[in-house]
Amino acid sequence: MVPRYTRPVMAAIWSPENRYRIWFEIEALACEAMAEYGAIPAGAAKTIRERGDAAMAAFSQADLDRIDEIEAETRHDVIAFLTWLAEKVGPDSRFVHLGMTSSDVLDTCLSVQMVQATDLLLADLDAVLAALKRRAFEHKYTLTIGRSHGIHAEPTSFGLKIAGHYAEFARNRERLLRARDEIAVCAISGAVGTYAHIDPRVEEYVAARLGLKPEGVSTQVIPRDRHAAYFCALAVIASGIERLATEVRHLQRSEVREAEEFFHKGQKGSSAMPHKRNPVLSENLTGLARLVRSHVIPALENVALWHERDISHSSVERNICPDGTIGLDFALMRLAGMMEKLVVYPDQMQANIDSLGGVVHSGEVLLALARAGILREDAYRIVQRNAMETWTKLGHKGARTFRENLAADPEVAGRVPPEVLDAAMDSNAHLRQIDHTYTRVFGESGPARA
Repeated sequence: MVPRYTRPVMAAIWSPENRYRIWFEIEALACEAMAEYGAIPAGAAKTIRERGDAAMAAFSQADLDRIDEIEAETRHDVIAFLTWLAEKVGPDSRFVHLGMTSSDVLDTCLSVQMVQATDLLLADLDAVLAALKRRAFEHKYTLTIGRSHGIHAEPTSFGLKIAGHYAEFARNRERLLRARDEIAVCAISGAVGTYAHIDPRVEEYVAARLGLKPEGVSTQVIPRDRHAAYFCALAVIASGIERLATEVRHLQRSEVREAEEFFHKGQKGSSAMPHKRNPVLSENLTGLARLVRSHVIPALENVALWHERDISHSSVERNICPDGTIGLDFALMRLAGMMEKLVVYPDQMQANIDSLGGVVHSGEVLLALARAGILREDAYRIVQRNAMETWTKLGHKGARTFRENLAADPEVAGRVPPEVLDAAMDSNAHLRQIDHTYTRVFGESGPARA
């Protein structure tokens, strides 16, 4: 991922330095396990740990350059690292990587990195959830118009809109936890996964100390269905980001103006039109979501490897693992900040509710007429006729509101009391069950309406 969309804390997880530290830890733990059951001398394991730890603590650009120099000759990244490590450890390095294969190191390391990245993403989701919860309670009773097909439907609460996104991100957090569990596996089973040259106890030892669990059947590599499921989870989270970003983009349109991204002092919206205040953050989030979702197909195609292993997945994962997690990390933190500072305009929301002359209350009026004894089919016809009369003459001289048209309709006058019509036209009626939803989503309804 380009630096513009990269947070250093996530980039560090995918850095060569972190990768080599994890590689050493896997090798050192394997040696300690082998020493524990007598496969190698305990003193050798101690030397490997002490000298290796010292080398990793002093790890510098010179060490990176040395590993790259060796790899340029060997054309093998793990062998290059092991050669560098042997230079640091000395003769006891002959016990390093004993009975292991490259995939034991590479796949187990990838699991550790993905767990580290996922823990950061979980923290990011917590920040998004906190921002959404605060804004949902802040605007619990802020009336706004609900829309279906982009057309005014019935009044709702702006807080309820946000609560829906909160519920989605809460589900996404659970999905990510399940995905984390699925990729948190260790494979140290040797060539073609038979444990012919290494005791299974080594795998169990290393896995326990890295916070992983042993892979059931590694075949030499960890099966890539685990990784495919992980990237599908990231993609679903990205889609949730885009859904909320799209809502903000629509609400900020000049014709709507119900909410907008915070506009910083000195910020410029257009190089040509100084009046512009564009939804650049939510548009950026939409683009980042597309990138994260684009990794799903390569991850799925990585599942079908040849026989016990090949490396067709390797070049894919070297790209999608860092880019997918880095991109999602950046997007989640940008989303949290955007929602925390989102500027909301309740007066404009009310103006939009009123802008169609009251026709948005047609559903409640339909129910009122039915309760007054009018057949539903007849009630629908009456309500629609008056709604269309209102809609088609909006803004014209002599136009009447929906309420006025209903009062003048002979099929309504005298059959439905004025106070019943007034109650049907009250937007607050659409908030009567809001505590039920808030309690279900947040576990609490919050303070009563002032």
